Amino acid sequence: QLQASGGGLVQAGGSLSLSCAASGRTSSNHVMGWFRQAPGKERDFVACISWSGGRTYYADSVKGRFTISRDNAKNTVSLQMDSLKPEDTAVYYCAAREYTGYLYTRARDYSYWGQGTLVTVSS
Repeated sequence: QLQASGGGLVQAGGSLSLSCAASGRTSSNHVMGWFRQAPGKERDFVACISWSGGRTYYADSVKGRFTISRDNAKNTVSLQMDSLKPEDTAVYYCAAREYTGYLYTRARDYSYWGQGTLVTVSS
């Protein structure tokens, strides 16, 4: 029900845009989030966005460099990543959970997950 795409190889300082297509139950009234997992590390929160798109929240490590947005007409959520650093290298996952008025930053609070897309930032 979630399909992430857009990963790839980019040089440090470059940009990349990820997209997540939602279908079925996840296509309406859901908070959408992006998480990432580097090799040997836990899955970390990156950003999330409310159902309306009016509220967003970012991890400190990406604040000012990444932008999350959504297009509910197309059932998609995007993550624009600018000024990428080698430490941004990870598999990026999109996630969804029913919107209750709150934003969520813990992976365990999300019910649906995409398959992940690899982002590699070379130095």
